[in-house]
Order: sequence, then C-alpha cells, then structure tokens
Amino acid sequence: MSEKKTMLLTGASRGIGHATVKHFSAAGWRVLTVSRHPFDEKCPWPEGRDNHIQLDLADIDSIDKGVNEIRSRLHCERLDAIVNNAGISPKLPDGGRMGLLTSDFASWSKVFNVNLFSIALLARGLFQELKAAKGLIVNVTSIAGSRVHPFAGVAYATSKAALSGLTREMAYEFGPHGIRVNSIAPGEIDTSMLLPGTEAIVAQQIPMRRLGKAEEVAATIYFLSTEGAAYINGAEMHINGGQHV
Repeated sequence: MSEKKTMLLTGASRGIGHATVKHFSAAGWRVLTVSRHPFDEKCPWPEGRDNHIQLDLADIDSIDKGVNEIRSRLHCERLDAIVNNAGISPKLPDGGRMGLLTSDFASWSKVFNVNLFSIALLARGLFQELKAAKGLIVNVTSIAGSRVHPFAGVAYATSKAALSGLTREMAYEFGPHGIRVNSIAPGEIDTSMLLPGTEAIVAQQIPMRRLGKAEEVAATIYFLSTEGAAYINGAEMHINGGQHV
C-alpha cells in the first residue's frame, strides 16, 4: 500500500479552500491546513483539528516559526503539495473598492504579506520536503491580476499579478529539482465572498453566463496533482467561464 500523500493548504475555512480540502481528503490525501484562526469545529474533514496550524500569514516574522511547526506535523520528511489559497482584499468602511488614492502603506503591506511574500517564504522554508516528494505548488491568483476588476482593490490586484510572476520564477528555479509550480486564476466563483453587482458581470462578461463552482476550482487543483499534469509547469489556468477572453 502506497504512503498517504500530504498537502499543505492555506485559506481552508471557506469557499475554494473548503472545497479543496474535501476533494483531496476524499481522494485519500492528508491535508494540513493553515489559518490565522483556530480550527473551526464545523469543518467536516478527517483529523481536521490535529492537522490544523494557526499562523497569521500577515505576520512575516512568524513564518519561520510556522514552517517549523508544519515540518513537525509531517509524518515523514516530505511534502507532496502546497496550495496557496489564502488571500485578502480589504475594502473601504462602506464596502467599496480601495483604489490607489484610498490605500495607505499599512494596507499595501498587509495584502502583500499574505498574498505574495508569505508564499515565497513558505516555499523556501519547505523546499527540501517538496524536493523529497517531487511535489507541486499551486498558487491561487485571480482574474483581477490581469484586468481591472470592479470589486478587487488595487493592492489585491497588483499582488495577484505579482503572484503570477512569482509562479513563473518558482517554476524555473524549482523545476530542475522535480518540483512543479503552477497557478490557477479564478473568476467569479459562487462563494460567500461574492458582492452585489456580480450578476451584471455574469450577464455581460462571462460567455458561459453562470458563476463557477468552488468544486470546479478544487477539481482543477487536484488535476494538477495527478500524473495527467506531470508535464505542466509554470502555467496559469483560467477558471472563469471565458471571462478573460
């Protein structure tokens, strides 16, 4: 019997992350989850509490400690996958989009710490474990990284564009060590994060005229972990019903 594979997933508590945990768990993977919140007892995956690490990715100084905690939870010195799903997009007090003129440095710093810098530091810290498994990394970018979006703020959008660049750099540097690095760029996905006005985007900008499902995103992430995707490296997969065309 082959050894159970292990994935590290950030941002697991809802939406795409939640669906990804359930999909990989159903496929027999062990899933370690990372969140700034304690484990939520309502989360229905096996051994969820034992496999949860509380870590605030906005606190860059805590990443090294977090890496050590993650390493201590591995059953062996290998990690088969990291899925970087955690991301933040702050809004104005009235819920509006934060543009350049309304974004202060503290907001920029927090967004980039969570959406970009922590991803680079986790990959660096867990490189040997990924190398031992010839594992993979999947970064969750966004359609907002390649086009102006009516809801996504400027810091979020530019951090996701930068994450696309980081994905290419990681694929180039890690590829010779047997580690594949790809990204997925979701569009309008039916989660609790949807805002009023999304209906107009669906009707006017998405050729398929519907929202995506979190499970459809999770299934794409899972595909990237299979032998069928063994030669895919440095790619960004659009999951948006044609919204990017």
